[in-house]
Amino acid sequence: MNSKLFPGNPSEVMVIRQVTPEITTFSVPFTRLGLIKFGGRGTLVKLATGNMLVVSPVALSPEVQQTIASQGGQIKYIAAPNFEHHLYLSAWKKAFPDAEIIAPEGLHEKRQNNPDQKDTHFTHILTKAKKHDIHISEEFDKEIDIEYVDGHGNKEIVFLHKPTKTMIQADFIFNLPANEQYSRTDESPTSGIWTKLLGPLGSTSPPATWQKRFVWYVTAKDRKSMTESVARINTWDFDRIIPCHGDVIESGGKPVFQNIFEYFLGEKRKLK
Repeated sequence: MNSKLFPGNPSEVMVIRQVTPEITTFSVPFTRLGLIKFGGRGTLVKLATGNMLVVSPVALSPEVQQTIASQGGQIKYIAAPNFEHHLYLSAWKKAFPDAEIIAPEGLHEKRQNNPDQKDTHFTHILTKAKKHDIHISEEFDKEIDIEYVDGHGNKEIVFLHKPTKTMIQADFIFNLPANEQYSRTDESPTSGIWTKLLGPLGSTSPPATWQKRFVWYVTAKDRKSMTESVARINTWDFDRIIPCHGDVIESGGKPVFQNIFEYFLGEKRKLK
């Protein structure tokens, strides 16, 4: 899978980090629309059974394959966490043909116009009609909770790895600048006029007013449904947040989430 938005040399710029004994991240440079330094990240979760979940897979470089092999596990689940984070699904499915793909409704249809993507089978398609009755497998459900945020414009799937109290998601929350994701390049994660202008939309630094406004006015396409999803996620027990764009929030993630989604949680429904 080649794209001018992703690095053509992933082995040279990817940061592979063991976040916890169960979780590994693969962080790479990524420019949104070719203009804004967003960064990209795939997250690997090893279940107690040894089977593995990858959320938002990035390029399957030799180093990524070596990391998977070194952990002695098997890729059992490949998740496209929304409509945008799916470009490497087919490559991973080809490498791990027994893996089950988890994706939001509508994505399979979106991919049918691309000959490299259209024949990839989706095992678990999450739908609004059955979003409260999601069952992947016994081993998966025991350790991971899912909220399908169908009210989000990108049809987000948000994951909670319960043993490590870690939320894993794609475009639900940003945490810019993307320091780790650009740390092996010669580029500053804050350079460029568009990054400087639009970077505040992805900042979680208090009061994070611009990201609050962005999720309320732009990303919420069905505000009622998204409000319900936010309320359910607010019942989760998590401390860490792993976003696809920007740095990992190592601790204190729950208050960050509550601040970003303040308007949805009913504390302030209208801007002052």
